[in-house]
Amino acid sequence: MRSIASCYSEHAIKVSDSYCSGPSNLPNHSTKLTPSFPNAVTCIYKTKLSTQKQLRITLTWCNKLMGQGFIISIGDNASSISNSQRLQKNKGTKSFQSCNSKIEVLWDISKANYHAGPEPINKFYVVVLADSELSLRLGDKDEEQDVKKYKTESPQATFSLVSRSEHFSGNAVYSTKAQFCDTGTTHDILIKCVREEGSKSPELSVCIDKRMSFQVKRLRWNFRGNQAIFLDGLLVDMMWDVHDWFFNPTSGFAVFMFRTRSGLDSRLWLEEKNLDQKEQDKVGFSLLICARTKPD
Repeated sequence: MRSIASCYSEHAIKVSDSYCSGPSNLPNHSTKLTPSFPNAVTCIYKTKLSTQKQLRITLTWCNKLMGQGFIISIGDNASSISNSQRLQKNKGTKSFQSCNSKIEVLWDISKANYHAGPEPINKFYVVVLADSELSLRLGDKDEEQDVKKYKTESPQATFSLVSRSEHFSGNAVYSTKAQFCDTGTTHDILIKCVREEGSKSPELSVCIDKRMSFQVKRLRWNFRGNQAIFLDGLLVDMMWDVHDWFFNPTSGFAVFMFRTRSGLDSRLWLEEKNLDQKEQDKVGFSLLICARTKPD
C-alpha cells in the first residue's frame, strides 16, 4: 500500500459522487453489529533524554494467540534501524544495547486487566530506562518498590505518545479511544462502514463521543478522502482509504487515520522528513486504524 501522504498530495485524484453505480462487494453489514476490537496495538513514544538525545520507543501489544507479553523496539530519529525484543513473561526485567545506549526494561502484567483488546488498562506497569535515565513509565502500579525507586532516584526524561496504530478484523464497525493532546480529554471514536437500511451502497460514518462528526455516502466510489474536524481546540485531519475492500478483496485492508496539525496554517499530511528540527518538535499525535472485514 502506498504511503498515506502520497495518496493525499496536492495532485491526488478525488472521486466524485457522480460515478456511483453498480453493486457493492462489501458484505451487507447491519448497524446493529457489535463493534470489532483490536487484535494488535502499537504505540510509539518520543523521548528526549537530559543529554538532548532523542529516542523512539515502540511497544506492540498482541492478542494472547501470539503469546502473552509485548514487543519493544528502541530506535532514534537518525536511523530507521531499531533493536526489537519480545518480552513474553508476565513479569521480569531485560537489559540490552540500542542506539549506543544501555536499555533496561522492567514490567509486570501478571495481574493486568484488559477490556476487549490486547493492551492492558490497569494493574500493570512498564518502565524503560536509557543509560539509567527513566525514559518511559506506563501503567498504574506506582506503589511497586522497583517503580518507586526509579521514580525518585533516577533522572527523568520527557516523553510523549506520538503515534498509535490499531489492527482490527471482523465487522466493519470499529470502536476505539484517543487523546489528541496531553491536556485534552480522551474521546470515544466509532467508525462504521455499513449499508444502511434502504441504501444500495455502504456509507462511512464517524462518531466522536456518541455524536455524528460526518458521513460519506456511496463509499464504493468515494473510497479515498479526508475531512477536517476540531477537537480540544486542535485541527485534526481524518483520512480514509477503503479501496482494497472493493477492488482488492484478497487483501481486503482499509486504513483510517486521524492526525493533528501543528498549526492552522500547516499543510495537510506534510511528512516529517520534510520538516526541520524545530518543526519536527511540533508534530502532534496520529491514530492509525488498519482494518479487514473478515476475521483472521
